Amino acid sequence: MQQKTPKYWQEAKEYLSERDQVLAKIISNYSGEILVTRGSAFFSLARAIVGQQISVKAADSVWKKLENNIGEVIPCNILYANPEILRGSGLSGQKVIYLIEVAKFFTENNPNWHEKDDDEVIKELTSIKGIGKWSAQMFLMFHLLRENVFPIADIGLQKAIERNYNAGEKMQLAKMQELAENWQPYRTVASWYLWRSLDPVPVEY
Repeated sequence: MQQKTPKYWQEAKEYLSERDQVLAKIISNYSGEILVTRGSAFFSLARAIVGQQISVKAADSVWKKLENNIGEVIPCNILYANPEILRGSGLSGQKVIYLIEVAKFFTENNPNWHEKDDDEVIKELTSIKGIGKWSAQMFLMFHLLRENVFPIADIGLQKAIERNYNAGEKMQLAKMQELAENWQPYRTVASWYLWRSLDPVPVEY
């Protein structure tokens, strides 16, 4: 798969660094790193399913086990694999079902989401069993490289905001939303760096 990076990244770094001193420090700490997409819609959705409700590090471990067990994670390999092998990779029974549903979708459809706006993409993706709004937002950020996505329901992102802006204390979602207004139109980039401040490896979907 061909890797791609967002064309707006450098501009976004400079913009956010000027507007937010906390983000400026985080960006400086990881100045050589950047969001990367693999250029595969199935890869992004499969990674999102694997990453649902677990840490980035745990998701990375499960993904590596999955690759070891079935080879490249592509629709045909998911569909031909014994579900017990998929579960043996660290996937819950529910996530196995979701992966199979997404694999079936891609064997039966050839969608083109690049010309559609964020809301249209989310609506179409969430019609697939196992793909909720969070997974659709990860797809927007990491596959379509949309620059202004703010997945406020993400627990890791909430934790990163609380750690960096509220001394680790609980913060109301409305306050987070208000804070993120200052990051427009580059909330994707702000979210990525906040995740990066929390996790030992870069987030990848």
